Amino acid sequence: MRRVIAIALAGASLGGCSSMSSMSWDTFKSAPPTVQVRLESNPPGADASTSLGPGCKTPCSVSVPAPDAPFTVAYALPKYQPASVPVNVIKNPGDFTTPASVTTDPNPVFAELQPAAPPKPVRKPHRPKKPKPATTAAAPAEAAPVAGSPFPDPNAGKR
Repeated sequence: MRRVIAIALAGASLGGCSSMSSMSWDTFKSAPPTVQVRLESNPPGADASTSLGPGCKTPCSVSVPAPDAPFTVAYALPKYQPASVPVNVIKNPGDFTTPASVTTDPNPVFAELQPAAPPKPVRKPHRPKKPKPATTAAAPAEAAPVAGSPFPDPNAGKR
């Protein structure tokens, strides 16, 4: 009976080894660290997006994978000039008493949006007036009054 139990245990342990060999070593790797970044703007309600991808409408927070290099946050709001804020990544390796950590500077990332200048009115280009063509015939001495005109003829009594 002991022999049967020993064989069963050995078979079960070998079965566990075979499943272990089919596992990937990626299973034991930890996921890349992420950083929580707070995004704010004045006025609030701007669309903020990081150069790493995630974005939101301010005020808000996004979780970004900890990059190896600085990144930027772009802000856009209708009737305001767009703004871009650089963000530095600070990695603390940690030691025996503290774990490794990743932070950003600044956090929160803040942008003061400036109002966009109103568009300049579109003016038509100034065109010089064309000179009237000179008439070759002499101008009539007196023009005949228009019949039915409400204005009296100023030359009527001078003849």
